[in-house]
Amino acid sequence: MSMKPVDAQSALATAARLCARFEETAVERDRAGGTAKAERDALRESGLLALSIPAEFGGAGATFSEVFAIVRLFARADPSLAHLFGFHHLLLATVRLFGRPAQWQQAYREAAAQQLFWGNALNPLDTGTRLFEEGDKLRLRGKKSFCSGALDSDRLIVSAHDANGKLLIGAIDSARPGLVFNADWDNIGQRQTDSGSVEFDDVVLLPSELLIEPGPLSSPFAALRPCIAQLSLANVYLGIAEGALGAAREYTQTQRRPWLTSGVASASEDPYVLHHYGRMWLELQAARLLADDAGQGLDAAWQQAEKLDDAGRGDAALRVAAAKAQATQVSLDVSVRIFDVMGARSTTRRAAMDRFFRNARTHTLHDPVDYKLKELGDWALNRKLPKPTFYS
Repeated sequence: MSMKPVDAQSALATAARLCARFEETAVERDRAGGTAKAERDALRESGLLALSIPAEFGGAGATFSEVFAIVRLFARADPSLAHLFGFHHLLLATVRLFGRPAQWQQAYREAAAQQLFWGNALNPLDTGTRLFEEGDKLRLRGKKSFCSGALDSDRLIVSAHDANGKLLIGAIDSARPGLVFNADWDNIGQRQTDSGSVEFDDVVLLPSELLIEPGPLSSPFAALRPCIAQLSLANVYLGIAEGALGAAREYTQTQRRPWLTSGVASASEDPYVLHHYGRMWLELQAARLLADDAGQGLDAAWQQAEKLDDAGRGDAALRVAAAKAQATQVSLDVSVRIFDVMGARSTTRRAAMDRFFRNARTHTLHDPVDYKLKELGDWALNRKLPKPTFYS
């Protein structure tokens, strides 16, 4: 029987228990790769998959700030699961933003009642999947890359280009005949996100499953989808940095020896070690504040729903871009600089401290952070709001 959180506080406590469980096997599972089946089932049983679903549809009615607090918590121990959890809620929001009320309300009810896990096969940059009309049916053919969480999902957001090159998005059951989930994700980090490919072998897509009313990015409210995606990623990056600093702290206090000319009894008293920790903590504080501010801005924009205007959407997008840029930098910096405060022995395979950098480096390449800085610069100099795309 599932244990549905009734409010954000109980959800956070449930997530903390899960996080402790995930942490026990995180290093081993990182080395093994593949699907975190037991951990995904634990998320199903926890009730947390219904966290962002409004109470009237059977969920907990949490805000995005509350959802992303759990994403960040999970990412300290296991960034792969944090990514899948955050994107699950993004994909539910996708149906809400792009689909008709009947579509998203049904999706919400089913997801909450059955604790369904949503997976991703929406990659707008990959044109390898085509949509063909055959009578009163549509069929998907081709192959889609970077399909995080598609394997072991219950529902799937898919995209394809039609004969005119138009991008169309739909929501289907993951057990649909013709779907082939390839276990071909073999990257250096985020090794249990199952971000490999999905093949479509004459997969039926019913017209009623297309999310075309109002459709992708068709209004300021619908254009909140990339803001949700980007802030979910930012909180994964921030959680990686927090996890790296926490692991380094424990290592420094228990394993690091003082340098021979330091004149101190322990490494935790070394002024240079303290300097490094001070800088890393300061960078993290800035990233936390920006991420929390972006979460508040996103929540405010979401509450406006269809009344949201371009200025409101633009404000949310700017705050998210700032959080994403800072979190990207801090995750990469901290995951490398922790070795300066741990010493040479921390580079052993047994210590597994490299996992933080591998995860950060892999995930932060999702889309170029340089373009976030360009958007922020265009606002700072020219007062131009970011143009909505699937990445901004």
